Amino acid sequence: MVRGIAVVTGASSGIGAATARRLAKDGFEVLVAARREDRLRELAEEIGGRTMRLDITDPESVAELAARLDSCDVLVNNAGGALGAEPVAAADPADWLRMFEVNVLGTLRVTQALLPLLRAGAGGTIVTVTSTAGFVNYETGGGYSAAKHAERAFVETLRLELCGEPVRVIEVAPGMVHTDEFALNRFRGDAAKAAGVYARVDRPLTADDVAECIALAVGLPPHVNVDQLVVRPLAQAAQHKLHRGHLFPSI
Repeated sequence: MVRGIAVVTGASSGIGAATARRLAKDGFEVLVAARREDRLRELAEEIGGRTMRLDITDPESVAELAARLDSCDVLVNNAGGALGAEPVAAADPADWLRMFEVNVLGTLRVTQALLPLLRAGAGGTIVTVTSTAGFVNYETGGGYSAAKHAERAFVETLRLELCGEPVRVIEVAPGMVHTDEFALNRFRGDAAKAAGVYARVDRPLTADDVAECIALAVGLPPHVNVDQLVVRPLAQAAQHKLHRGHLFPSI
């Protein structure tokens, strides 16, 4: 029995792909949406889902997504990312603009487009994947942190505005997650710099770890809302407190 329709943005890799797999395992029919159609087709075949090429920075693309759906029970706003790691004094405003377009305005567009469907019937669930960068600022992370602060403000405001309606608004804020592409994209393809982010960190989070948290929040009874779920690896006590080395002695 299908539990409902779930839409996952940014589903071609990383947390998005892992979340699509996890929600499909829980019985949802999943529509996976992203720009890379070849990866989406492979994922959809694997999980028995549907695909759609989606550019969340393009209003027409987002409108087409909404037009293809008759219902939507779960929306996972996962598409996002970081670009550049320069200090504020040397930052390219174009990088900041791109991060706001994807992390903030893209999330806004998709949520606005699917909100009528999420409000219909018994209601729905909106999960937005933010970041612990939305809580604490750090050197060379100004643009990404600013975008994630704004995305968090969007989530909190939406929850207030939907109070009294049967729509849950959930924020999942991961700390350090080791995926194939996040750091690589941030450092513009410099594999050595990307690898250095995770060097000697004992078991950073994986995309599957974050997907488990999303599935947990979605799977709770409909009257239970997880406002905010912050998840980090054990080695990361806070944004600025990261242990590099083994946490436990070998046995």
